[in-house]
Amino acid sequence: MAGTTHLSSSKSTDNKPLDAGVFPLEVVKHSFLRFFQSLRSRAWGKRWAKELNKETFNLALFQKTIGYHPVSWRLFFESLLHRSYLQFVGTHWNSNERLEFLGDAVLNFLVADYLHTSHPGMEEGELTKYRSRLVNRKILAQRAKEFRISEFLFLSSSAAQSIDSGSDSILADAFEAIIGALYLDGGIEAARGFVHRTILSKEHVLHGARADDNYKSTLLEYAQGRALGIPRYSVVREEGPEHDRRFTVEVFVGTQSYGVGRGRSKKDAEQAAAAEAISKISKETMPAS
Repeated sequence: MAGTTHLSSSKSTDNKPLDAGVFPLEVVKHSFLRFFQSLRSRAWGKRWAKELNKETFNLALFQKTIGYHPVSWRLFFESLLHRSYLQFVGTHWNSNERLEFLGDAVLNFLVADYLHTSHPGMEEGELTKYRSRLVNRKILAQRAKEFRISEFLFLSSSAAQSIDSGSDSILADAFEAIIGALYLDGGIEAARGFVHRTILSKEHVLHGARADDNYKSTLLEYAQGRALGIPRYSVVREEGPEHDRRFTVEVFVGTQSYGVGRGRSKKDAEQAAAAEAISKISKETMPAS
């Protein structure tokens, strides 16, 4: 890939504990900034710089977020590069779609392996259903939000707005792309560590995945079982043209707000709000470790 700066470290590839003194962050950061500085000298450089100033990209924070020291930084930058941003970086870069494809397969394997080991008495059909719920786009987007993956993404303003409007696909895709990058850069154990830390070690995620798909029904059962009445759903915002409407709904149990959800219909937004409420309840009722 002539004409690009290779963003990788020449130091040891050992995945040592996070320590800025061990890993040459400043060397990588300098290489990273020098590369993007070269972009500004091209015809579309000012447009790129105006769209997003990536001097604020925090390499140390990204390493801490994924719990891993990248060997090939280029893989991880690619995992964060949404297709909407290719117009700003030219033809020498690929979007994260291929890494997402790989990460999806790796994620499914790791979750299947975990469930097969941790639930020896569970039938194949139940294992399949449990796995599909753990790797669905809504769960992955929620995980990405909790770990603030969106702060590191390279994407256009319109794509960023779609995240704000409640779209799960960009965040879920990026989450899987990071898994793909981890697998290529550090092998299956690097990917396993990330999946375990972000999904499989979270009791509220595991519990929520085993709950009924109809989050509204689950929340109703919870509220009525505790004499809290019927959950109330309130539309707090409607946005977008008629052909692409977006709804924001807040759910109350009693007088307390338990969750906010977004969707392309009121029904979808209500389900999303109920799912957030179930997640909140699960966290509140988990025994202290």
